[in-house]
Amino acid sequence: MDGDRRSHGLWAASAPPAPETVPLMDDDSADAVIVGAGFTGCSAALHLAAAGRRPVVLEAAGIGFGGSGRNVGLVNAGLWIRPDEVPEAIGAPFGERLIAQLGDAPGLVFDIVERHGIACEAVRNGTLHCAVGRKGLAEITARARQWRRRGADVELLHSRATAWRVGSKVYAGALLDRRAGTIQPLAYVRGLAASAIRLGARIHEHSPATGFEDLGGEWRVTTAGGSVTAPWVIIATDAYSAAICPDVKREQVMLPYFNLATRPLSAEALRSVLPGRQGAWDTRSILSSFRLDATGRLVFGSVGALRGTGTRIHADWARRALARIFPRLGEVAFEHGWYGMIGMTRNAAPRLHMHGRNLVSISGYNGRGIAPGTSFGRDLARLVLGEVAPDELSLPVTRLEPARFRAAKQAFYEIGAQLAHFTASRP
Repeated sequence: MDGDRRSHGLWAASAPPAPETVPLMDDDSADAVIVGAGFTGCSAALHLAAAGRRPVVLEAAGIGFGGSGRNVGLVNAGLWIRPDEVPEAIGAPFGERLIAQLGDAPGLVFDIVERHGIACEAVRNGTLHCAVGRKGLAEITARARQWRRRGADVELLHSRATAWRVGSKVYAGALLDRRAGTIQPLAYVRGLAASAIRLGARIHEHSPATGFEDLGGEWRVTTAGGSVTAPWVIIATDAYSAAICPDVKREQVMLPYFNLATRPLSAEALRSVLPGRQGAWDTRSILSSFRLDATGRLVFGSVGALRGTGTRIHADWARRALARIFPRLGEVAFEHGWYGMIGMTRNAAPRLHMHGRNLVSISGYNGRGIAPGTSFGRDLARLVLGEVAPDELSLPVTRLEPARFRAAKQAFYEIGAQLAHFTASRP
């Protein structure tokens, strides 16, 4: 998308083309200006357009340029933190609202895919949270108990059932979440954008917003080529927020995450490796994730950036790790490699901010962008439509709080991942 094969890798190589757009080159008006064409922005545009409103989306680069086009493609329910921890993290009555909303969020994604005919390799066969050792098994056991108490369709698998579903005997168990699944993320966000355009939304790529001006009853959002005036502004830039709203980025610590994709596996290998096509990840602090794409490529990822010394270190570690998890595969070759940034908040929960009258943002997905971004985009559209008030949403309105020791933590994550991967899984 930006000429760097390490930015979007396999997803850029296999996604359908993005809808044709042009940069903003004049002055326009709309019912809402949306800054950022990722999951949140495109979902908000789609829901507003479906309701007969006229949204305009301003995207600094291309549709899905940020985390929406770089992630693993796991459509998960909930947050990284356990369900019982959510009310403590964000307070009542929002905690249980958020748990319920994000429990239903994968269903919203797959419903949108079906309703709008989005070609994005959607597979709704669930996901597997794989336990590493006793500690990992205790972790997923607690999650299973807390989700089942809320009526979620989850199942705790013992080690033998896990080995069959994963194709590996290295895990002590797994939590199967049948609400979840996988998609091709860049194809999905491009499909959201194309569907929104068909319903009347306007999307302008390569049109970074340069400023906001409060006109009293409306806002004017400017770019280098023009402006858009509207009563509402939605900021949907999250971890890729730049000069237009730097405080949104400053309250998050950037965690790099990479993915490597193998050549398509043989028919024999596909009979044992993730035979049910679930996406998976493990309970390690520096976790691993793995899934198959539609062609049978194994997409394997972890914390780290494919730049500098990290490029070689992480690829070498991935080969060793795959040999340990799936020894029958033999030596693997990677055809694609890419990475992006995950925005981590202090309490691992998203943030809802009002930056001024009718100027709103949601950010801080902590590695859970697909389903929450889609669901929160719908909520922001409902806010613009007047269907809900801010205090009726599942997140409280909070003040921006810069992350403490942000630069040091970011350096620690990137360097620490290299050190861990350099020493791990060695003979």
